[in-house]
Amino acid sequence: MKYIIAIIGLLVVFGLAYVASNNRKNIKIKPIILMVVIQVLLAGLLLNTKFGLVLIKGFADVFSKLLEYAGSGVSFVFGGLANKGEMSFFLNVLLPIVFISVLIGIFQHFKILPFIMKGIGLLLSKINGMGKLESYNAVASAMVGQSEVFITVKKQLGLLPAHRLYTLCASAMSTVSMSIVGAYMTMIEPRYVVTALVINLFGGFIISSIINPYTVPADEDILIIQDVEKQSFFEMLGEYIVDGFKVAIIVGAMLIGFVALMACINNVFQLIFGISFQEILGYIFAPVAFIMGVPFAEAVHAGGIMATKLVTNEFVAMMDLAKIHASFSPRTLGIISVFLVSFANFSSIGIIAGAVKSLNEKKGNTVARFGLKLLYGATLVSVLSSVIVSMVL
Repeated sequence: MKYIIAIIGLLVVFGLAYVASNNRKNIKIKPIILMVVIQVLLAGLLLNTKFGLVLIKGFADVFSKLLEYAGSGVSFVFGGLANKGEMSFFLNVLLPIVFISVLIGIFQHFKILPFIMKGIGLLLSKINGMGKLESYNAVASAMVGQSEVFITVKKQLGLLPAHRLYTLCASAMSTVSMSIVGAYMTMIEPRYVVTALVINLFGGFIISSIINPYTVPADEDILIIQDVEKQSFFEMLGEYIVDGFKVAIIVGAMLIGFVALMACINNVFQLIFGISFQEILGYIFAPVAFIMGVPFAEAVHAGGIMATKLVTNEFVAMMDLAKIHASFSPRTLGIISVFLVSFANFSSIGIIAGAVKSLNEKKGNTVARFGLKLLYGATLVSVLSSVIVSMVL
């Protein structure tokens, strides 16, 4: 039965992408089928094999150790503010982002990260049938973040037509930054975080290949990576420490605003209609949850979590999921967890458009114009990843 629902889910996702396609005649079927097969194989490998479990455990252990190191710095500065026996979300989840940011800076400084991103990107370009720039950008987005990635390709931004710019932005919204992966792992199971990271990479290309198909001419298929301004090692450390702290503060501020606003709206709806706003959203998104493989009895609650992620952000949704995770079956928990691991939400439209606009105002305005279509595509990527995972759980 689950395979039948999964096939229906795949057909619905591809159908919704096809409806929004701007050039249906140019859709390439073979690369799409190949990438879907790769997604299924990778999901099965990571979630259903001993090798996958060892791989994920190793990945999770690394981040666990990094969070432990980060905790020593947080404790030194803020230890007296923490209540014993209670977890402070800001101190234990957000502030470790500062340390992870520093590590990313070090790998960037010694040219390790650019080498990895170019290598994986080149390999991906052989599979997805798209350009080298698009493939590099997808990998780089997952490494350095959805706004920072555009700095590395700013030499080419002004030369890109709208359709190629869409693919770059869709990849940035469909992935998550490595700097906050550790934070995710404190709220949902690491194996679902790792699985989502891997299959979202291919999902972004699959959906973009349907919504926004094109062929990059050989003479335009080039990759020019912007060299970072030369800095001393300690200048770089200072910059990445401050940048990491800014991310933690921004995410914290957004959580305060969104959680408070959601609580207010829920209360108002409860008083007027006798049902919370999130419950209404849950009913709206329940059919989507069902085609993702969530049992009908759990679809409304799952739909509410999904909708919360879309209208606020993934952190708020993960916090809500943590509160009611006991009411979900292990399979549903896996499906929803994978859905949550991406930047596909309304606030990301402004973040990505702003990042591009800071480098090229004209292209930034172009991104803002197709912002909703961008969110539509990135959300389909999350749904696709969840459908794939539902087949192997």
